[in-house]
Amino acid sequence: MDKRETGVLLHISSLPSNHGIGTFGRSAYEFVDFLVEAGQTYWQVLPLGPTSYGDSPYQSFSTFAGNPYFIDLDFFVIDGFLSESDLEGINWGTEPMYVDYAHIYENRFDVLRKAYKNFMEKGPVDLLSAYCEKEAEWLDNYALFMALKNLHGGKCWREWEKPFYSRNKRALAKFEKENEEELGFWKFLQYEFNRQWKNLKNYANDRGIKIIGDLPIYVADDSSDVWASPELFDFDKERRPRNVAGVPPDYFSENGQLWGNPIYNWKKQKKDGYSWWIKRLSSCREKYDVLRIDHFRAFADYYCIPFGSETAKTGEWKTGPGMDLFSRVFEELKGYPIIAEDLGDLSPAVFELLEESGLPGMKILEFAFGSDDSNNSCLPYNFGKNCVCYPGTHDNMPVAGWLETASEFEVSFCKEYINYKEGEDFCDAFIRAVLGTPCNTAIIAMQDWLGTGKYTRMNTPSTSGGNWQWRLLKGQTDSELAERMRHHAKIYGRLR
Repeated sequence: MDKRETGVLLHISSLPSNHGIGTFGRSAYEFVDFLVEAGQTYWQVLPLGPTSYGDSPYQSFSTFAGNPYFIDLDFFVIDGFLSESDLEGINWGTEPMYVDYAHIYENRFDVLRKAYKNFMEKGPVDLLSAYCEKEAEWLDNYALFMALKNLHGGKCWREWEKPFYSRNKRALAKFEKENEEELGFWKFLQYEFNRQWKNLKNYANDRGIKIIGDLPIYVADDSSDVWASPELFDFDKERRPRNVAGVPPDYFSENGQLWGNPIYNWKKQKKDGYSWWIKRLSSCREKYDVLRIDHFRAFADYYCIPFGSETAKTGEWKTGPGMDLFSRVFEELKGYPIIAEDLGDLSPAVFELLEESGLPGMKILEFAFGSDDSNNSCLPYNFGKNCVCYPGTHDNMPVAGWLETASEFEVSFCKEYINYKEGEDFCDAFIRAVLGTPCNTAIIAMQDWLGTGKYTRMNTPSTSGGNWQWRLLKGQTDSELAERMRHHAKIYGRLR
């Protein structure tokens, strides 16, 4: 990412489709074509893992697995594993602009089980077997985890019977033998996710579009990763967390953010050369051309909140693995481009890690106008080339919404800074300010290109419900918009 380029942030779930949520289907290929027409280089997505409670892509049942919701059902019809009638009369939700996760959860797996049954009767079972063998190290545990979770009505693994909770070998072997078909179903979903995603990624890459993926630094407590490898985390002898992750009070929350994810046992991971992290990042390299690591600062110093705390105010900062980890990463994943999400109130240790690692950080233009102090690091004249600039991310208000909710000072200073002229399109002027920064890479959320307001925000941190729902409507990515995007990319030296 050493030259001027630009791209679009849009999660897979936000694509149009006939089945309630975006998928790897026709609309995804059409979006790639749109990006090509618009002269873009990158398509950035959010984490692709299977979502758990709250529907957040940052809380997943597995860091290695993919979200079954993104498997396109129409491809199953084309391949003969479903019929058109199998997809008729299903309530996927009534509002095309928003994902109705309740209806998706209630109805999608029944359809996927039909596809699995037909695949096992007439599909390329040998390809499925080869995939399962190749990915067995994580896939076997994931399939077992999901099958046991279903057996227990979706409860967290900590609430299972002790033989399953503690991974008693005899109990697990007996369960596997008695539930081969159920385990096979969960493995099939990962095979099909992988197949469809690879096809889409290859289509994009063949047309010059690179995929930027997103990796949460932490994994969910209720995940196959934690259940299968508790020794990697800061647990007591009963596999209960001593501390959990979050951040102290900040811009988003006066009480801080209590995420609840387990903290890593970095001493243990260091002893075996961070092998789990190498496997995790190697898996990402197969999925994405570039990787953004969320909450990068925790590699330098991480916030520990005692388990059981009601808010994040009770935490303390501890020293992370720093370059000791990234030296191993660079050794094993030579040349793999990584973006460091370095937002928030940063310590000197974070800046030192960024400088030593050489990784590009992030700049959010919406954060620039709270102060006109020349030392304000968020102001574009303080940006360097080795970073990625955004109007805002999935956690921020779309620019049109920011204009409505920002303070009078911020709006006034912003308009003066970007030389906004009354009567022009404010979102367009804001985007041009991002594209005109020194940053080598500029990523613009699709909502900002469309000029949509606060009702299209993807996520409001420290809130539950109403997040991760927004979707594109068919026809919004038209040739007129593509031409405007292409023109802007050319003007600011970012045309692919």
